Amino acid sequence: MADMDDGRQVRPTETINITVLRSRHLKGSKGDVLTSHVKAEFGTTSLGESAKIESSGDTAAEYNFNCNVQCDFDGPEGLDSIAHKPVLLTVIEVLPKEKKQKEEKTVVLGQCTVDLLPLLRGEIRHKATLALHPVVGSPLENLPSDLPKPELDILVTVQSPLLYEENLADTNLLRVTVESAFSLPDPWTPTPAPQFNYTVTLPLPVTAEKEVPVVFANGLLKPGQEKEPPQKKWMTVPNAQSGASFIPDSFLTASSYDEEDGDFRTKEDRSFRVEAESEKPKVVWNVERRCYLEQGAVTSFQNKIAMSRVWPVEIMRTPIPQASKGKGKERDDDVPVSFHGVAYVDMAPLLYPGVKKIRGAYKVMAFNEHEVFEKTSQSHLDVCLSPDKTKRTGGVAQEAARIASGLSRSTATPAKASKDGKEGKPKEGGKKPSTTKAADGSSSDMADQQAPPNLEGQQYVEARSYLILEFVLDKPLVPKRPPEELAKKVAEYIPPRPLFPRRTNGAQRAVEDFHTQVAGVANLLLDEFRELFGEEFIPGQETPDPRKLEERRKKLIYELNTSGKYFAFKEQLKHAVVKIVREKYLKTTAFASKEELQAFLSELYVYLVDQMHVGLSKVVSLEDQAPVPEPLTDSAQLKHFAREAEVNENFQLAERYYQERLARNRSDPDHWFDYGCFCLLTGNHAKAEECFKETVSIDQQHLPGLLLYGIVSAMEERHEMAETFFENATCVESDNVVAWTLLGLFYDGLGNDIRAEMAFSEANKLNVQAAIHKRDEEKAAMRRAHDEEGRTSVSDAGEREEGTPRESGEDALSVPKVMETAATPTGDGAGAAAAAAAASVPPGSVKSSSSVAGSAKKGSVINLEKHGSQPAESVASRREGEGEGSRHSTPEVVREPTPVPSTSVYMQAVEFLLEVKATKFAERALAHELLAKGGGPSAEYNVALARLHMQKKEYADAEACLKEATSMDFQNPDAWAMTGHLNYMRGDMAVAKDCYDRTLSFVRDAQDTHAIYLRLASICLQDAEFEKAKNTFLLACKHSPSCVSWLGVGIACYRLGELSEAEDALSEANILNNADPEVWGYLSLVCLQTGRQLEAEQAYKYAIKVGLHDEGLMSEIHDMQQTVGFGDPSF
Repeated sequence: MADMDDGRQVRPTETINITVLRSRHLKGSKGDVLTSHVKAEFGTTSLGESAKIESSGDTAAEYNFNCNVQCDFDGPEGLDSIAHKPVLLTVIEVLPKEKKQKEEKTVVLGQCTVDLLPLLRGEIRHKATLALHPVVGSPLENLPSDLPKPELDILVTVQSPLLYEENLADTNLLRVTVESAFSLPDPWTPTPAPQFNYTVTLPLPVTAEKEVPVVFANGLLKPGQEKEPPQKKWMTVPNAQSGASFIPDSFLTASSYDEEDGDFRTKEDRSFRVEAESEKPKVVWNVERRCYLEQGAVTSFQNKIAMSRVWPVEIMRTPIPQASKGKGKERDDDVPVSFHGVAYVDMAPLLYPGVKKIRGAYKVMAFNEHEVFEKTSQSHLDVCLSPDKTKRTGGVAQEAARIASGLSRSTATPAKASKDGKEGKPKEGGKKPSTTKAADGSSSDMADQQAPPNLEGQQYVEARSYLILEFVLDKPLVPKRPPEELAKKVAEYIPPRPLFPRRTNGAQRAVEDFHTQVAGVANLLLDEFRELFGEEFIPGQETPDPRKLEERRKKLIYELNTSGKYFAFKEQLKHAVVKIVREKYLKTTAFASKEELQAFLSELYVYLVDQMHVGLSKVVSLEDQAPVPEPLTDSAQLKHFAREAEVNENFQLAERYYQERLARNRSDPDHWFDYGCFCLLTGNHAKAEECFKETVSIDQQHLPGLLLYGIVSAMEERHEMAETFFENATCVESDNVVAWTLLGLFYDGLGNDIRAEMAFSEANKLNVQAAIHKRDEEKAAMRRAHDEEGRTSVSDAGEREEGTPRESGEDALSVPKVMETAATPTGDGAGAAAAAAAASVPPGSVKSSSSVAGSAKKGSVINLEKHGSQPAESVASRREGEGEGSRHSTPEVVREPTPVPSTSVYMQAVEFLLEVKATKFAERALAHELLAKGGGPSAEYNVALARLHMQKKEYADAEACLKEATSMDFQNPDAWAMTGHLNYMRGDMAVAKDCYDRTLSFVRDAQDTHAIYLRLASICLQDAEFEKAKNTFLLACKHSPSCVSWLGVGIACYRLGELSEAEDALSEANILNNADPEVWGYLSLVCLQTGRQLEAEQAYKYAIKVGLHDEGLMSEIHDMQQTVGFGDPSF
């Protein structure tokens, strides 16, 4: 029965049965025949020994040994011990007794560990074959490689699952790995015999209200050149030796610096880390601690990360305890702690959706109680609470030092080890307050006290020490919605539009099918008629005699009957007629009488004949109809015309162009998207939302449409819907920088700093990857160019005569020796070195040397990008066993620096947002750009801010930004172009003209040169500079022709008296837009000048019809009509 403790039902203890079935391939000290037994241990507790079993090399030792481990559910400690403690199995050989020998001698053959973690995943039976790791001096240590390795068969069973399905969903497992500490303080020097114990500790929650310190003791101080096996070790297996101390199939993961989450990952830190990890002393743990987190602990862990973000991980040095020579209890005094430091691990990435792992190099700071309190918002002393929630009297450092001291004693003298096996719990009595203890009081009072300076800890800061740490969860704290769920949610908000219209099977559809079949049969009959009588028809011949027509009809019917085509045509129409009977007349049963059948057939015949004539009239005509001409403008041109009208603030014309695109193809999502962006510009948010909704309904993966619908939803404060669309956008294109940046801006607007940081971090990673890809493409293009140049030079050299004297005695095409240097230069130094090498090489060998150097550099970059932090290990392994001279003779491989992206993620988002007229999100992005590291008020930032102000009609603020931009970058064409636009819209044409002239004189073009050409040319027209206006409009026509640009050319030519050129230009404008009143007005003037009365009148009427309201142009036309005496129909 379950016990009742404080009104809470406690599950009874569960027994875990471990059965050692057999061992195979054992080898004894005196041959293959041996006697052995198995010993089992769980932590510091012995579980028993098996009987002694004889075996040989071919015969397995059948132990069938059972032992038990009790799992207590009164608190999380029982399940936690199952998570991180393995069962240690030791196979011991029993040597035969010799004469006068009182006791049997034994030899330890090997060890292995049984991982109980599968039981925490809900399994009740786990069977495995474990490799037996030989210990030092064992007969199994030097087995030949061709012989099979010794192994053990084990079986782990439990009656009921330790965790049921509902428990598995609420709990979690945290794996904490402490790898190594690098760049240590100067006093830390390796010695032959270890003198100090190096310990790392951190608090972790075990319940909703309680935390315990997790201690990583027995760190080994080693030289930097010594290489460690990349496998993780068990934390609490004191009697394990050699390979048994490692966790099976659990290895240290190597990642690139760009993928890490720690502190030392910038370009400047990489060379420092390579040197620190390959040359300087280091402290190595490589220990993994698995921590079982129950439901309350998971919630507490998540809440603490959300509140303080950082998690303190302390490091310290303590003297190695000496074994007590006296009898009785060992002293439990405070262990002196020195070099007390702390690393603040930013755990916020674990709150990112779907993230289960963080790993990185975290810098060690001098421990300071007040600083820990400020950063973690909790006292250093109350990380472990007793059941009555009172504070502990000792600090974590002292507690960890005592635990580490106990672990060291148990490792040194296992016979005196504690048998309780609960090293994670502090002892209740005999504790002395630490030297840094605080007086009783609140946490804030303790934080206000001035701590003594930590001079030893300050050496960590001076040496730039850091810890390599890894935290891995079995399940993410914040689940990430899968792309399928997001796509389904988007489809619920906006149902997708079917690609094809829904097929109807009604009466109308049946009649349409009959028309189609009639048309098909009619075409076949025409083909037959042409085949029989086609030669008799002569163009222009009179209608033949009726008797001849009757003969042709009879002959055609005869041919159809004899060839069987008549019945084929009849069968072709039969199915369509049956559908009409069923769908239109609803006749599906037999008729009651012959009279009813005859009446129905008569009615059906009349209807079918009428419908036959209707169907024939659709496809057969006596006169050829002129085909409908294709439109002269395509969708891209209409979009260009609409943008041009937007620039000229002719929003009515722009809307007409957008609607014309929709009329041509309503199934194109881009048409709806562009129209929605225009509605955002005009402030019609409701219509914009409908357009973006149509965009997504047509194409559920239209990335701009998803982003803009999310923006509109966020503006309407429908945050849940907006989040769905933004997240789905990042799933549709997971490598899109703008999508991740907009997701971050959305979370930032909600005040969700952690998720905003996650999105911005992902965007920055993608931005760096894009820069690397761009650099690689440029290098590949350069290599191809060099290869082409080399092939050309080789072919030229082959055309020379064989007797041509060479500049030197060596072969000009020989590959030169690669110069060996201590390190590969980078940056300007690399360029100088390459230039010097090229100068010292014969002319014909430049190509070979560059290709060799390029391939070497490429190989090093690929190697280091792939292995991440492997450069230090590769350098260390390369230097093992080498002498001092050999070190200098081998050229070192230096990682090529990661390129810096030319544009930040925020500026890329600003460019997109300004293009789609989403001003509110553009303001957020510009604010982040201003505060971003390395950002600030650059010229590009001020130009973008000016564009934003101009879209909002805030001309004074835009002018201030543009002045700042031109002062920072005097040759920025976009800044001068925007200044010109600002003055043009204000009416200051002289200043605008100067700005436009300056912009076009720059080597680098502005973003929108078409608008510059149009506005500059229009100013020249106003200033009567017709020749310059004509040339500028022609440049606009060459760049992207439109009605406005050709109209400008026509006006300029008309003012210059070039009437023929003016008419040609106006005709081009009229083709592109036949509803422009100014085009018709100037065409009327040209016709009046050239004396064409009819055309002048027609052009004038069309100008009036389409709405010519330019009073100046109308007055000029009337004056010219009065002068020539025609052109107005009222004359």
